[in-house]
Amino acid sequence: MAEVRNKQVLFKDYISGFPKESDMYISTDKTICLKVPEGSNKVLVKNLYLSCDPYMRLLMQKIEGPSVFTSFTPGSVIIGYGVAKVLDSGHPNFKKGDLVWGTTGWEEYSLITAPDFLFKIEHTDVPLSYYTGILGMPGMTAYVGFYEICNPKKGEYVFVSAASGAVGQLVGQFAKLMGCYVVGSAGSKEKVDLLKNKFGFDEAFNYKEEHDLDAALKRYCPEGIDIYFENVGGKMLDAVLLNMRNLGRIAVCGQVSQYNLVEPEGVKNLMCLIHKRVRMEGLRVFDYFPQYSKFLDIVLPSIREGKITYVEDIAEGLESGPAALIGLFSGRNVGKQLVVVARE
Repeated sequence: MAEVRNKQVLFKDYISGFPKESDMYISTDKTICLKVPEGSNKVLVKNLYLSCDPYMRLLMQKIEGPSVFTSFTPGSVIIGYGVAKVLDSGHPNFKKGDLVWGTTGWEEYSLITAPDFLFKIEHTDVPLSYYTGILGMPGMTAYVGFYEICNPKKGEYVFVSAASGAVGQLVGQFAKLMGCYVVGSAGSKEKVDLLKNKFGFDEAFNYKEEHDLDAALKRYCPEGIDIYFENVGGKMLDAVLLNMRNLGRIAVCGQVSQYNLVEPEGVKNLMCLIHKRVRMEGLRVFDYFPQYSKFLDIVLPSIREGKITYVEDIAEGLESGPAALIGLFSGRNVGKQLVVVARE
């Protein structure tokens, strides 16, 4: 059976604090057989696009106790979401030539041992890269968090933090389609302009220029906030709690400001949840993957009709993967960050 060198991005060792490119390294030492073992249900794929996602930072530290996540193993390939083409399959749901998205390795070729976490791509009239973002895990996250958890109503006031990212840009557009008033925060003038001029947010501000986040929210959300889509945590969450309206809803998707801290910041204003009867709920998108076909039925027509737009930040080549991933935590990316391994 033919074997080829398999270029990979490997994880060096557990870290604390801010991650560095040197916490990962490129290797061509390993080979892979381009054939699925006889009698197995594994799927062999050629990776095309890899998704850079903030949650991956959590996997770079040793996770103790019960968790939905499993830490990366030092010396092993980085694992994340991606888009790939099936080269060989022992699983009845996949055949050679199929395009898929799901959990894969940061490498040229991956032997998928748990193919139940793969989704076949049936719609190719949209860019394949969209399945790392708007039509993949981030899109599902935005959809579920906004519609299922926040239960929006026309005319409500919505605030989205990290609003220009893979998830935030979609939440804002979903909210506008619902007839909501939408405000977003981001970390640069370029991103603020993007929110207002491309994604249609009613208002947006650069949180790095605001010394008092409570005052900023009162300025940009003078009526208060009915729905907060939480991507940041820390001081931003504390300020939002002061500005929530009665019976508001908060979907907790991520807390990126806390991922690189050895000691996470405390939140002081949780009493607001009681006084204002605010519901705050964590979001784990994996629980909603069975709804994926329903999600596609709603989102695909909006993309095709131009009602939803999507911005990607594309890094070329597997070698660019470590820098692209680390860049998420300094705000270097504009839009959804992904890495091109190969183009089809």
